[in-house]
Amino acid sequence: MTSFSVIYDCTDFVVVDKSAGVDFHDCDGLAGLFSQVKSSLGLTEFYPVHRLDKVTSGLVVFAKTAAVNKALCQQFFERTTEKYYVAIAAGKPKKKQGAVIGDMARSRRSSWVLLKTKNNPALTQFFSYSLIPGLRMYLLKPATGKTHQLRVALKSVAAPILGDKIYSGANTYKIEEQNHTADRTYLHAYSLGFTLFGRDYRFVCKPSQGELFVQANDLLARLEEPWCLPWPNLDTRG
Repeated sequence: MTSFSVIYDCTDFVVVDKSAGVDFHDCDGLAGLFSQVKSSLGLTEFYPVHRLDKVTSGLVVFAKTAAVNKALCQQFFERTTEKYYVAIAAGKPKKKQGAVIGDMARSRRSSWVLLKTKNNPALTQFFSYSLIPGLRMYLLKPATGKTHQLRVALKSVAAPILGDKIYSGANTYKIEEQNHTADRTYLHAYSLGFTLFGRDYRFVCKPSQGELFVQANDLLARLEEPWCLPWPNLDTRG
C-alpha cells in the first residue's frame, strides 16, 4: 500500500495525502509517514507541522525550514489555520448539523470522552448529508486541535465514525439489503488553508481509499469550497 502521495511541493513546504492505516512517526521498527516523506524528498532539514491519527487519511503539511515551521506552527497554535474533514457514520444522529462544544478527558483504552464543562473546550462545527439509506457523510470543521476531537464529537451525537474501533463505530453496513464490512475508518482530512509570508494557500483532496468514499464523489463535488458554507455558530456560553 502506498503510504502517501505528494499534493504540492515547493521550496518552503510540502503537502501530502496520507493513506489510512499509516503511523505518523516510526513504530515497531517501521518508518512512519514523517520519515518516509523526508527520505523520499531527500531532505536533511524537515519539520512536522501537525499530524494525523493512524486511521485518518488526508492532507498533511511539512515544513522545509525552521522559519517556515515556526510560522505554520504559530498559525495552528493560534487556530487561524482552516481545516475541514469528511467522515461517514451509520445510524441516525442526535442532530444533523450544528456545533459540538465541551472539555475532553481521558477515558479507557486510549480513548477520550466529551464532558459537559467548557473550561478549555474542544470546538467542532459540522454539517451532514444523506449518502445512502442508513449512512450519512459528515463535513467537519474543527476550531481546536485536540486529540481524537472529531472522533469524540461524532460519538457524542450518536454518530461514531464507521470502522472506528476505539469509539465503537459500526463495522458493517447495508447496501440494498446486502451486508458489507467497513474497509477502513472513514475519516479524511479533506481541506487545508493557511497563509505563509503574505500568500494564501488552500488545498482540497478527495479521499481515494474506501468504497464508500468513492461512492461519495458526487456529493463531495458539491463541497469543494467548504470555507464558503454558512457554518453553525460556536457559542461557548451556557
